[in-house]
Amino acid sequence: MDTAYDNLKKGEQGAWISIIAYLFLSTLKLTIGWIGASEALKADGLNNSTDIIASIAILIGLKIARKPPDENHRYGHFRAETVASLIAAFIMASVGIQVLIGAGTSLFHADHETPDMITAWAALFAAAVMYGVYTYNARLAKKINSPSILAAAHDNRSDALVSIGAFIGIIGAQLGIDWLDTLTAFIVGLIILKTAWDIFAEASLTLTDAFDRHKIEDIQKSVEKVPGVYSVSSIKARSHGNITFVDVVILVDPDLNVVESHDITEYVEESLLQEHNIRATHIHIEPNGH
Repeated sequence: MDTAYDNLKKGEQGAWISIIAYLFLSTLKLTIGWIGASEALKADGLNNSTDIIASIAILIGLKIARKPPDENHRYGHFRAETVASLIAAFIMASVGIQVLIGAGTSLFHADHETPDMITAWAALFAAAVMYGVYTYNARLAKKINSPSILAAAHDNRSDALVSIGAFIGIIGAQLGIDWLDTLTAFIVGLIILKTAWDIFAEASLTLTDAFDRHKIEDIQKSVEKVPGVYSVSSIKARSHGNITFVDVVILVDPDLNVVESHDITEYVEESLLQEHNIRATHIHIEPNGH
C-alpha cells in the first residue's frame, strides 16, 4: 500500500504541471485572441481557463486519496481520485456548452472580423506546449496507474488538437474564408464535450465497480497456473483509484492442511503482484470436489 500512496504523491506533480501550463496558456490565448480578434483562440483560452479548475479538482482528489483508512473508509480514500475525474468532466462539459453557444451565435452574424496572424502563431505554440504536457502526463499515468492523471492527459491531448484546429481556422480566415475562424470555435466546443464525455464515462464505470472482462480473464489465467490450484470457482475485481482489489475463490486438494493451503494463497498473491502489479487480494479456499 505504501507504493500506492507514493504513486499518488507523484501524480500531484502531473497535476501541478497541467495547472501551470493552463495558467500560462489561458492568459496568452485570451489576451492575444482579444487583441487579434480571433473567436477560435478566445474559445480555446476560455477552455484552458476552466481546465485550471479541473486540474485543481484532480490535485485535491489526489491529496484526499492519500489519506489513510479510517473508521468510515476501511479501504482507504483512493476513490477520491476517480470522483475528482468526474468533477473535471462536469466542468469541461459546462465550458463546452458555453463555447458552442457563443460560437453558434457568432456564426450567424453577417460580419466576421479577420483575425490577426499573430493569433495563428499563438495557437500553434500552445499546441506544441500542450502536446509536451500530454506526453509527460500520459507516461506518468501509465507508470503510477492513475485514472485521474490519465484523464488529465486526455484533456491535455484534446487541448493540443483544439489549438491546432484554431490555427487552421485562423489561417483559413486569413485566406478570405472569414467565417472559418468562428466555425473552428464551434468545433472546439464539440471536442471539449467529447473529451468530457469520455472522462465521465470512464469515471462512472469505475465508481460502479465495472472492470474490464479481458483483464479479469488474464488474472484468472495467472491464478490457474499457480501450482496447487485446481481451478478458479469465482473471481471479481474492482478499482479504487490506482489500486485494484481482487476477490478470488480457488479450489485445492481437500487433503491439504491449513499451512499447505495458506502457502498456495501466498503463491497466488505473488503471481498477481509480479504479473499484474495487484497488491490487494482476498483469496478464499474451498476443497475440490465438495
